[in-house]
Amino acid sequence: MRILVLGSGAKDHALAWWLSRSAYISELYMAPGNPGTADIAINLPDTDNSDCEAVYRAVKEHNIDAVFIGTEAPLLAGVREYLAERGVLCFGATKEAQRLEDDKAYARAFTERHGIPTPCNYLCSDMDSLKKYLDNSEENKRFTIKSNSMTPSRVVLSSSDKSAILSYARILFSRGPVLLEDYVPGIHVTATLFLDKNGYLLLPLASEYTNVSHSEGTPTGGMGAIAPIPLKEEIKSQIEERIIIPTLKGMKEEDIAYKGTLTLSIILSESGPVLVDYHVRLNDPATQAMVPIIETDILEILRAMEKDTISSVNLRTSNECTVAVVLAAPGYPMQPETGREIKGIDYSYLMDINSKPLVFVGAVKKTSDGRYFTDGGRNITVVGRGENLQDANEKAYTLIQRRKLDALWYRDDIGNKFFTWES
Repeated sequence: MRILVLGSGAKDHALAWWLSRSAYISELYMAPGNPGTADIAINLPDTDNSDCEAVYRAVKEHNIDAVFIGTEAPLLAGVREYLAERGVLCFGATKEAQRLEDDKAYARAFTERHGIPTPCNYLCSDMDSLKKYLDNSEENKRFTIKSNSMTPSRVVLSSSDKSAILSYARILFSRGPVLLEDYVPGIHVTATLFLDKNGYLLLPLASEYTNVSHSEGTPTGGMGAIAPIPLKEEIKSQIEERIIIPTLKGMKEEDIAYKGTLTLSIILSESGPVLVDYHVRLNDPATQAMVPIIETDILEILRAMEKDTISSVNLRTSNECTVAVVLAAPGYPMQPETGREIKGIDYSYLMDINSKPLVFVGAVKKTSDGRYFTDGGRNITVVGRGENLQDANEKAYTLIQRRKLDALWYRDDIGNKFFTWES
C-alpha cells in the first residue's frame, strides 16, 4: 500500500515512523515532510499540503492508495473533501466535524446537548464585552481564555490576573471571538482516538505540559508529554463513559462522524473528568509520547477504519513508559528565533530514532551542506523509553545533555510529578 501523510511537524514525523514500521506499506510519502522524515519516507517538499489541486496531483503522480491528514492546515483548506470527491481514500475530519475545534462555542453547545461535562464559559466578541464580564466577576477568580477558532497551536492562558487576561485577549481577538471559561484545576489527560462511522479505538492516554514552566502561565503549543498516564481503571472508565462514548454517540446522531483522528483534552478534576477541548487531529507532543509504545501495525487500524470495523481492533502496546521533551527555539512561544544553527544535530543524532531514546524532528531546516537551523518554534522532540516514567525521563534528558543543544531551550521537569503519582 502507498500512503501519503500531509504534515511537517514532529507529530507527523512520529506518525511517519509508525507507518514506516508497517509490514504492509510499500511506499511512504510526506508532503512536505522535514529532515527527519527524509530518512524513512519520500519527502515531497514542493507540494503545498494546503493546496487541494497540488495534493491531488501528487496522489495521481505517485499512485497513492490513501492519504492521512493528522494536522490542521490541510483540513481547514478542504483537502479532505476535495480528495474524497475524486475517489481518493482519505483519513481526516470532515468540514462539518471540524466545527468541534474551529468553533468552540459550537462545541460547547454540542457537549451541552449530549450531557458531556465542560467548564462554564462565555463567548466574547470584543474587548468591551470581555472587560465588562471580568469586571462583574468575583475578585481573584481564575479563568482560561482561548481563541474560539482552530489555531496552529493550543494558545490558551489560565490566570486570575484580569489585566493579563485582557492583554492576551488582544492577541487572540485578531483571529476572531474568544472563549472565556472557568479554570478547572487538575491533571491534564490527552485521549487520542481513531474513529470510523461506527466506533473508535483509544490509544494510550497521555498527559501534556503546555506552559513555559511549572510555575509560569505563559502558554505554548506543548513542551512535553508522558505516556501512558498512570490511571486507575475506575478513572479510565469514567473518561470513556462520561466523555468519549457520549461524544461519539452525539457525532453519529448529528451526522458528523468521520474516519480519522479525534483528540480530547481532559482535566481530571475533584468531581471527575471534564472535557476542555476537542481537536480533530493529532496533538503535539502527545503523539510523540504514545506512538513509541504502540505495537499494533497501523495498517491494521487504517484498514479497519476503511471498513468501519475499528472497534474490532485489539490495540497492542509494550510495557514501557515514555517521556517526551520538546526543544524549542529561543524566543518561543512569543517570537521564536528562526535561522539559528543547531550544532548538536547530525545524522547520527537523527538515527537514534531506531534505538532508545527516539528523536522526532519538527520545525528544522537542513541546508545543502548538511547543517541544521531552527525554522519555527518547536524544533525537536526527544522521547525517552523505560520500564517506568523515572527511567524514561532519565534516558530523554541524558541524550539531550550529551548532545549539548545550546541553541535550544526546554523544560527540565517533564514527567517529574508522575514519578510517585497515583490517580
